[in-house]
Amino acid sequence: MSSDSQKDTAHLIVECLEGEGVKYVFGIPGEENIHLVDALNDSKTIEFVLTRHEQGASFMASTYGRLTGMPGVCLATLGPGAINLMLGVADAETNSTPLVALSAQGGLARLHKESHQVLDLVSMFKPVTQYASMILTPRAVPEMIRKAFSTAKRDRPGAAYLAIPQDVEEKPVTAQLKPLKIDPISVTQPTVSDIDKAVKLIAAAKNPIILAGDGVLWKHAEQEVQELSELLDIPVVTTFMSKGVLSDRHKNALGVVGFMRKDYENFAIDRADMIISIGFSIQQFDPQRINPHGDKKIIHINMFRQDVDSHYPVTLNIIANIRASLQALLQSLRLQDLHFSHKTAQIRELIHDELISGQKSLDVPLKPQTVVYATRKVLPDDAVVLVDTGAVKMWMARLYQTYLSNTCLIDNGLSTMAWTLPGAIGAKLARPDKVVVAVMGDGSFLMNSQEIETAIREKLHLIIVIWEDASYGLIKWKMDMEIKHHNGVDFDNPDFVKYAESFGAHGRQVEKAGDFSRFMQEAVAAKTGVYVIAVPVDYRENMKLISKLGNTTMRL
Repeated sequence: MSSDSQKDTAHLIVECLEGEGVKYVFGIPGEENIHLVDALNDSKTIEFVLTRHEQGASFMASTYGRLTGMPGVCLATLGPGAINLMLGVADAETNSTPLVALSAQGGLARLHKESHQVLDLVSMFKPVTQYASMILTPRAVPEMIRKAFSTAKRDRPGAAYLAIPQDVEEKPVTAQLKPLKIDPISVTQPTVSDIDKAVKLIAAAKNPIILAGDGVLWKHAEQEVQELSELLDIPVVTTFMSKGVLSDRHKNALGVVGFMRKDYENFAIDRADMIISIGFSIQQFDPQRINPHGDKKIIHINMFRQDVDSHYPVTLNIIANIRASLQALLQSLRLQDLHFSHKTAQIRELIHDELISGQKSLDVPLKPQTVVYATRKVLPDDAVVLVDTGAVKMWMARLYQTYLSNTCLIDNGLSTMAWTLPGAIGAKLARPDKVVVAVMGDGSFLMNSQEIETAIREKLHLIIVIWEDASYGLIKWKMDMEIKHHNGVDFDNPDFVKYAESFGAHGRQVEKAGDFSRFMQEAVAAKTGVYVIAVPVDYRENMKLISKLGNTTMRL
């Protein structure tokens, strides 16, 4: 935009995005938002990342937001473009991830009637966001952009959506319209009474356990969780979403819950009479799995009250900043002489034994344990691994050793398939100095594989690992468990090497023992380019695992 030209609403919107600290906008333009895309390309601080599907744009934005704590921004045109954007928006909302979605809309003069590509987008987005509205006048832009970002970043993060009519984005605006300043955020403190009650409840417990959810990540309370665990000498289990809150090297770390009722860490939960629940939301998994009889006392420490569930009967709510609550609790507990000797070394040993069971296997297809072991061995501690939905998620969540928070990303809110490939692009832009790996099944891969082109165009270094079994493996597993057979889940695959190379990526196909580790080492060392590694996986191990867990007994 030349200095002597009049500013339009589109440029005002971009100024407001700049004021919010936005660095990337992911999306696809349409004829109804030409001016907004042009204004984005005029920006000196925002890069518009053109994607190959709006769904990919929303997954890139949500993953970027998850890793930075700042709302990721995605953009689409009206009608079908906005609808395509919606899956990643809903995914962000159910995962409590900050995201702001923008889409075009038809001009104001045709919204009252049937019109080409016009739908009531605000009504469509309202159920899957915390705030959804339409900008009807340029004067509202600063306030509505500020509200969208403020809502997306509140105590329980989530998604916000704004529709921008075509004729509104083109309107001229006065020089007086400026972005609003970002509101300062105060830290809410717990009450002395609540902390005293928590200390008394913990003192009366026999076998307390810590359940850490993703709220710990949002409020950067990992250190406090570790200190609480060490002070009381009690174990920590995490949800899929908070994997890595406590390093798996720590003696009190028991891994994730949420796979099935009878998994190793559930023996420790079954023994517990109290759950100190920190940053947990029941959307991450069904509380029935940790409290089947509804008889455990629960101290709920979070920024918000949890929804009502008969298996999550909260004894005490501490609703305040999570770090502040834990710091106050630690201060009071240090004045007490409380120590619980937990006997969970056997659980850690069982997890370790299962992980290394595939270490020396020469079988092809590879056992899931072999793939997980080799993946962990090759990657640095701070690599960011995105795990897709499917059977691959169950094996990675249970066995992949995670040493730092936000280095193993799992979607367990909406549990969407195919988020990891576009998500890896958002992750690499959020953490450009880290190795980023998308781990996915072959079913998920072909749903959003077109974003390989986006990664190559953006000159990103990514590793994509395809667990290959020519089926929707998790559904097959579920069918085999429940009805003793499966159907409607098998398909054929393309030649993944040729497919990757057609984009300009490096394709690798595992054919013999040792290939996978060698290909992973090559990809990590390369520092540039996109690597697609297809590894055949023997999912017969699924039913073997079910049988093994079903026959496992433990005395703690």
